[in-house]
Amino acid sequence: MSAPTYPPGTVRALLATPHVSEATRAALQARLDAPAYEPQFLAPETYALLEAVAARLFPQPDRPDNPIALAPSVDQRLTEGRADGWRYDALPPDREAYRLGLGGIQEIAQGLFQADFMGLNAEQQHAVIQALAEGTPSGTAWETLDASRFFEEMLAELTETYYAHPLAQEEIGYVGMADLPKWSKIGLNEKEEREPSPLSS
Repeated sequence: MSAPTYPPGTVRALLATPHVSEATRAALQARLDAPAYEPQFLAPETYALLEAVAARLFPQPDRPDNPIALAPSVDQRLTEGRADGWRYDALPPDREAYRLGLGGIQEIAQGLFQADFMGLNAEQQHAVIQALAEGTPSGTAWETLDASRFFEEMLAELTETYYAHPLAQEEIGYVGMADLPKWSKIGLNEKEEREPSPLSS
């Protein structure tokens, strides 16, 4: 049995109703209407590499022309020097970790396939990511940067960014952004009257 999903357009329709607070509506609408982004912290080629890595970790075949952009959030956070208040002691501060880690991904690609990551096919890119995730890649960057910890941190940030987007929430059947009025039916399989019915399979 497949997980419930909502029809395309559910979130946009919901945002136009009084079930969503102004603050929530503004935040989600901004994510839906996000303009093209120019990197501010990462160099353009490094930013493009981050985009390619994000696309490999979060392929979006159903949105080939307008995928949810994940790299802008990372670059903007690094530009502003924001963090979540903790980090592994095996990792340097986030700005340095991303610079070293993305350079290290290029080293893995060169070591395995003698080509830059962006020049590899999907299977080869997967092999590079797999080497990184397993924590034993080749390359000088990984002599000072814990590969598996960096991968864990990068994957966590990209995951949070992806599922903070209204379209990703729609595809997993989440309508928690309907924060007005309060949620009262919180038992197993209970639904508020305002919740849309999932598509039948």
